[in-house]
Amino acid sequence: MKNLSLNNLSNEYKNIIISLLLALMGFFGASFIFTTVQASLISIVILLVALWTNAALPLGVVSLLPIILFPLLDILSTKATTTNYSKTIIFLFLGGFLIAIAVEKIELHKVIAYKLLSIFPKNTRGIIFALSITSALLSSLLSNTTTALLLMSIALFLTDVKKLKIRLVLAVAYGASIGGIITPIGTPPNLILMGFLEDNGLEKLSFISWMGKTIPLAAIMLIIVSYILSLGLKDVKIDIEDKKIILNNEQKRMKNILLLLVITLFANSVFKFSSDATILLSYGLFMFFPQVGFLKWDDSKKIPYEVIFLFGAGFSIAAAFSATGLANSISGMLLSLTNLSPIILILIVASMITFTTEVTSNTALISIALPIIYSLGKASNIDTNLILMVATICASYAFMLPIATPPNAIAMSSKVLTIKDMASYGIVFNLIAVLLTTAVAMLLW
Repeated sequence: MKNLSLNNLSNEYKNIIISLLLALMGFFGASFIFTTVQASLISIVILLVALWTNAALPLGVVSLLPIILFPLLDILSTKATTTNYSKTIIFLFLGGFLIAIAVEKIELHKVIAYKLLSIFPKNTRGIIFALSITSALLSSLLSNTTTALLLMSIALFLTDVKKLKIRLVLAVAYGASIGGIITPIGTPPNLILMGFLEDNGLEKLSFISWMGKTIPLAAIMLIIVSYILSLGLKDVKIDIEDKKIILNNEQKRMKNILLLLVITLFANSVFKFSSDATILLSYGLFMFFPQVGFLKWDDSKKIPYEVIFLFGAGFSIAAAFSATGLANSISGMLLSLTNLSPIILILIVASMITFTTEVTSNTALISIALPIIYSLGKASNIDTNLILMVATICASYAFMLPIATPPNAIAMSSKVLTIKDMASYGIVFNLIAVLLTTAVAMLLW
């Protein structure tokens, strides 16, 4: 046991050293093209991405490093850096997560899952559609990791046929990724965009207006993904036992609170009487009220503070890219793209983000990319909000590799599929997602 601990420790130090070497190499290479401050920022971003990827340090620790490194290297002052860790959007996420914890605590999410499963036909195609859509709906409110863990056990339980098991596992993983785009709190890149719009004085999207844009895209993606996953399974039979679902009093009360929340958010999108962050946080804190809510203070320990710090790091990186002029420098190199037609430019941005997010954190990627894409959008004859939205949505399309997103990693941990299985479906869905998002952006957004 002692030797095992030493081996783990040495691997962690090895990953830290590798991350530092990559950062130094990045600084050396960037210094030939950019200013010293800009090269320093690039090296820090490489360091953070490497440490986020190889898990040499805890996620929350890595996410707090900009507070130390940015002032140390004269990139941003301490005050300018730390303000990014207390943005309005972070409290929107905090309120949403308190509601999600309450839903999980009283097991309403399980009721929702079984209820949705019961709506679809009891054949292979019906179950694949049921799992992907259920996964998407839950992921739009809960974390995609929680959603994938919940539904993966159901997917593995439904059949012993390996060919079908692979499709069911992928339906859960891909559904969770697609569902993340539906709401502003569905996935971290969405919140990064909301914060970026606010910081740059751009038109902000309300909770409802965001969903109005993304629901058609998510619905089409879910239909296509589910249909392709269901092909070639006519010879496979599946037996699903009907299960009567009865909500207890707590679940009924939570269901009514969620309905009231949706009504409030919809009304706010029309009458603008408050911010979505205020509403979400109010409902989240409402979960602690005795005889009404469901939470005790101990339940707050489930709040993923490391993810909140990750948001702060993302906002800090975006601010640093703008403050140092690095975003303008990179976009200046891409000026040749501005002569392209809007549809080609959007297609290029969608492709770059979609395939890059396969190998790096989508939160880190979108934090880096938004300032650059914003500058690119301003230099071209295209709506900046539109191209920023495309980039953010495409950051959630990671269907090829298990390292790309937690649902993919959870699917791989089931040990029923190989990387080749995931990549063969994933590359098809990546390409479809790029084309479909571009089409929806041009036609509907």
